[in-house]
Amino acid sequence: MYYPQLEKAQELTSRLKDLLAAEGISSWQCSAWEEDKAKPEVAGSDLIFSIGGDGTILHAAHVSAPFAVPILGVNLGKVGFITEIGVDELSPGLPDLLKTAGWIEERAMLEAQFEDRKFHALNEVVLRTTTVKLISVEVEIDGEVLTTYRADGIIIATATGSTAYALAAGGPILYPRCKEIVLQPISCHLGLNYTLVLPAQSRIVAKVVSKDEAILSLDGQLNLPVSCGQSIRVTSSSYLARFLRIGKPTYFYSSLWQKMQGK
Repeated sequence: MYYPQLEKAQELTSRLKDLLAAEGISSWQCSAWEEDKAKPEVAGSDLIFSIGGDGTILHAAHVSAPFAVPILGVNLGKVGFITEIGVDELSPGLPDLLKTAGWIEERAMLEAQFEDRKFHALNEVVLRTTTVKLISVEVEIDGEVLTTYRADGIIIATATGSTAYALAAGGPILYPRCKEIVLQPISCHLGLNYTLVLPAQSRIVAKVVSKDEAILSLDGQLNLPVSCGQSIRVTSSSYLARFLRIGKPTYFYSSLWQKMQGK
């Protein structure tokens, strides 16, 4: 799966197809934005190459997680917190990859229920304002009311998402394989202006209790309007995102500073 608006990603996808064909391996190609088109192909696949940045991987994870197919992220983006290798490493490293070198890293996902629909997210579920006005969001955890936030919104994030929007909002960095859930307010004016790190089995209900316009955003890719009185229920997903890793299992510590420096 590749990032469709980047010519370099399309070129690399074509080159990868030829490299795989030379090894006698069949492959398929699809824009990361065409998740419905990719789903029938994923079911019979052994590995997904995600060519782009972290946003491309989020699309790939939505498609691959129900089938437990691992992803190898090839980074063409600026940061690449979730990606594994760079473009220059792909061609020389491909033979080892095809020999099942490396190890599989599993990461937690979230399930969000809104009305009669269910969604899965790798990074975060966000309930936020659509204007310059604050919104009021009542939050329950395991049936107990926690607080009513008067804020720009709230972020409910996985460990993977802890280095994304939640981090920008002042949240902590969790080790990638942690199962805990981060509850992070966004520019909180009234309420509990602190981050909570919740157990993986927590059940979170967030309800808009003001008449201001709000939006539900899942991994920054799907956005749905939310009205006063509507609730979003968030739990840990039964799905796990799986990634093929080439580096050492301790890679996160050595790469974190480099990523934070934008190198």
